Amino acid sequence: MDKNSLRIVFFGTPDFAVESLRRLVDGGYNIVGVVTMPDKPAGRGHKLLQSAVKQFSVEHDLHLMQPDKLKSETFVEELQSLRADLQIVIAFRMLPEVVWSMPKFGTFNLHASLLPKYRGAAPINWAVINGDKETGVTTFFLKHEIDTGDIIQQEKIAIGPTDNVGVVHDRLMMLGASMVIETVDAIIHDDVHPIPQEKLQNRGIEPTPAPKIFKDTCHIDWARSAENVYNLIRGLSPYPAAWTEICDSDDNLHQLKVFSTSLPQQEPRINAGDVKSDGKHLWLGCADGTLEILELQQAGKKRMTASEFLRGFHLK
Repeated sequence: MDKNSLRIVFFGTPDFAVESLRRLVDGGYNIVGVVTMPDKPAGRGHKLLQSAVKQFSVEHDLHLMQPDKLKSETFVEELQSLRADLQIVIAFRMLPEVVWSMPKFGTFNLHASLLPKYRGAAPINWAVINGDKETGVTTFFLKHEIDTGDIIQQEKIAIGPTDNVGVVHDRLMMLGASMVIETVDAIIHDDVHPIPQEKLQNRGIEPTPAPKIFKDTCHIDWARSAENVYNLIRGLSPYPAAWTEICDSDDNLHQLKVFSTSLPQQEPRINAGDVKSDGKHLWLGCADGTLEILELQQAGKKRMTASEFLRGFHLK
């Protein structure tokens, strides 16, 4: 079997998945179908928003499916009619067994962590939030429990001390796309030797969760250490962004998204949760030190530097 005869169905939704799909299409692999999420209303006008994978698929005239329910008889029958030999899943929802067990070569997933670390919906965010020095990508075969299948391939990258989640996301997206091609080629050449995750756990690599990020997750607790707050902010930047509240000179409370901070070498002494400014710089106190706010966004306004913000905002 070669890449022209191997029939592939691709599952994915966001930009992270598009790069892998692009590499497959550009490489001449036989994509017989693409599955993505249904269009969703967004914004004030409730205009239907198409996923990044749908936009790419339409542009390249790929056979597209957008099922509301993955177990629906209509969708399962359509999927069966494509006679896929292999399915690839990237940044999609959990598949039922009737779907992932369908192809003869199985279904593999690209996950943005070094499994078994960071199983779950937000592995890149949590690696940065927790101050990890490295992360990576993993391809593995799907089975019943989420993100627990046998590992096919894995590769590491370093996380720099100033990297935010956007930077790490883009590096993993490119690395992951290369790994998807390598994994498909290994399957074509019958050169796959999966490793059960239990073997890695026996070597001391413990599973860690990477749950979905909610608004409460993004709320900054200034009673934590400066390093913890610094990592939280870069682990949520640029999206969905950490947030806090600040008082103006009239005691009105304003919500701010915080995108970038620094750990100053010589910081003013401030109590946890207190604010200080010299008109150009903005510092906030943490449990054991101070953070300087570099970039932020006040609700209803554009993203700006702290200096730009202070020109129009009067602190209490």
